[in-house]
Amino acid sequence: MSTKEVLLEVAEKLPPDATLVDAIYELEFRQAVEDGLASLDRDERVPLEEARKQIPPWSQKFSSPPGP
Repeated sequence: MSTKEVLLEVAEKLPPDATLVDAIYELEFRQAVEDGLASLDRDERVPLEEARKQIPPWSQKFSSPPGP
C-alpha cells in the first residue's frame, strides 16, 4: 500500500471532529505495528525480559492521543 493510500485510509476512519494530533497518533500507531510485524517477518525476536521493559513506555505512548 502506498503512503498516500495509507493516509487516505486513516483519514477515512477518523471521526469528523478529529484533530491533526489524532491523525498523527493513528499514523504513528499504525507504523509501530507495521514495524513490529516486519521485524517478526525478518525473524527478529526480543527476549521476554526486554519486551517486559518496553511495555510501560509503549503503552503510555499509545494508550490514547494527547488531549488538548
